[in-house]
This record gives sequence, C-alpha cells and structure tokens, in this order.
Amino acid sequence: MNNQEQFKYTTGVIGYPIAFVMFIWLVFWAEVRFGFRFNDFGVYPRTLSGLKGVVFSPFIHGSMEHLYHNTIPLFVLSMALFYFYREISWKVIGYGIIFSGLLTWSIARPSYHIGASGLIYVLMSFILFKGIFAKHFRLIALSLLVVFLYGSMIWYVFPIKEQMSWEGHLSGLVVGLFFSLFFRKSIAKPQKYAWEEPHYNEDDDPFLKHFDENGNFIENLPEESEVVEQERPRLKITYHIRRRRNNDD
Repeated sequence: MNNQEQFKYTTGVIGYPIAFVMFIWLVFWAEVRFGFRFNDFGVYPRTLSGLKGVVFSPFIHGSMEHLYHNTIPLFVLSMALFYFYREISWKVIGYGIIFSGLLTWSIARPSYHIGASGLIYVLMSFILFKGIFAKHFRLIALSLLVVFLYGSMIWYVFPIKEQMSWEGHLSGLVVGLFFSLFFRKSIAKPQKYAWEEPHYNEDDDPFLKHFDENGNFIENLPEESEVVEQERPRLKITYHIRRRRNNDD
C-alpha cells in the first residue's frame, strides 16, 4: 500500500473519535442524571461475573475528573490511529479492549476496574512502537510526538498512586506492544529509490551515465546525439527555375 492510499483523510478520522468520546460522556451523564451506578459493570478480577467488565469498563468512569483526563488522550490517539493506520484501526480498538480487559482480569487486585485508560495505553503503546518498527519517517515522527505528549504516562504502569488501576495501564501497554509486532499487513512501507533496490547496477543508471570518470557532467552522450541525428527529419529542397522570356521574341 502506498502512502497516498494509507495517509488519506476521511470523515471517520475525526467522526469516529468524536462519536466514541460523546458516547462515554453520555454514559456518565446518564449516571448523574438518573442516579445509575455502573461501577459494577467494571472488570472484577478472576470472577465469572467480572468478565462483563472486559467489554463495558472502557465506557464507565468514576468521576468528572476521571472522565476529563481520559477524554483528550483518547480523542487525539484514536484520531491518529484512524489517519495513519486506517486499515487496521477497528481491529486495534476492538481487540485492544478485549485483550487488555482480559489481561487486567487476570492480574489485577480484587476491585472494580473501570475507565478508558486501558484502551488509551493500548493506542499509545501501539502507535509508539509501530512507528519505530515500521521505519517510515512519518510514523517515526508520530511516535516521537506521542513520546512528547504522553511519555510521562509510562510511570502510571507502576503502583505509584492509590485508587488508580495501574494493572489496566500495564495491560494496555503490553497489548499495544504485542499489536505493533502482530499487525504487519496494511502498513505503509517507506518509499524505496532505485539505488536502494538489491539488483541496482550503477552502469545501467541513465543519470549516472552523464558523468565521466572525473565526475564531470556530460549533457549529451554520444549515443544520444546519434539517436537525435537519426530521428531528425531530413529536408528535401527542390528548385524550380523559370526562364525569363525575351520581349523581342
């Protein structure tokens, strides 16, 4: 897949992230407006009933602050995902929610784990490592931008703050790294020039033929001049001589 096909703006680049963010805000609004409590739909480790949180937990948040801190990185990272990795974006999001949730369910401490931060870490980890592994200058630049914006998030995969699901963060980081190695198809490849090809021969390069052994540039090669002479049409000139009549005749 070439760069023009891969890096192409569509309405989904912004539309899907906006829809996702609006939905999690709508869920929180419903909790506040109607007095619902959806925390019980979070991931509760190593219990059968806690498995439902694998699907529902990314849409549930415990407070306005929790929701606010997840909104901006979720929007920015998902928008980058849909633009630079359009072909596999839904797979990364869908499988990311499931696998990070299952890993959280397996390793986390007994408590309800909620919030979209696990998915955010999947996106951050995938975009970061995939850009490095792909060796494409645009994707590497995107990885560096992610490091600049969200590099400090790496500290929250450790238990440094109470009432924060560091297990969910760690799970997302691991799953994103795994995805960056697993998803190899539909990724833009760096453009290769003719001289980078394995069968490249300098003697057959039409541009290098214009340089002599001393590095001097030759505008017209001898064989090119011969071709030009052969292709040049020959002009045929015909002279018509008209005799002047003598008035005395």
